[in-house]
Amino acid sequence: MVARRAPVRYRLPLFPLPVVLFPDARMPLHIFEQRYRDMVRDVMGGEGRFGLVYHDWDEQGPFLSESGHVGCVAQIVEHEGLEDGRSLIVVKGLERFEIDDGIESEAPYYEALVRPYVDVGVDAPEPAGLAARRTASIELFEQLMGSLDERPEGLPDFESGGDVSFRLARSIHVDPRWRQELLEMRTEAKRLDRVDAVFRALLED
Repeated sequence: MVARRAPVRYRLPLFPLPVVLFPDARMPLHIFEQRYRDMVRDVMGGEGRFGLVYHDWDEQGPFLSESGHVGCVAQIVEHEGLEDGRSLIVVKGLERFEIDDGIESEAPYYEALVRPYVDVGVDAPEPAGLAARRTASIELFEQLMGSLDERPEGLPDFESGGDVSFRLARSIHVDPRWRQELLEMRTEAKRLDRVDAVFRALLED
């Protein structure tokens, strides 16, 4: 039996916020706190990446870089610096990650050692029937869009690859804890089940 290679760990600046970023999704952010101004400045000098981690300060208290917490790598794709030092950025979600260990460093912002967080069986052939399952979810989504008086702009492109579940979930604006639970699910089928349940509930209303 060949031993499975352990996921590679890497160092990543962290930005805890009460929002959830999905892979391939875009999100605007207003950077005003000094430590995150420093973070953006530092990452812009490299690959322009940091980890966006869901954290509600009011409910959860101080952020502790806890092992096992799942987030999404954010890539800065637009940056507008303001005269007073603040900045407006747009990030794109890349891969998911899991915090392995927090780091105490000289940087004023949070950092951690993280590892990739991937679906169960990601290296195995795609399960039979998953393609049809994705198609059914897209059809349900289109049925919901067709029930609206006006079709929204900026709907997902299902032809450009990536997990359909995350693309569908972009249109669901609910409690971020629901979105975090979806981010942590490790099979496409389970994520599609969760998304479909929301679409069916909306259609019934």
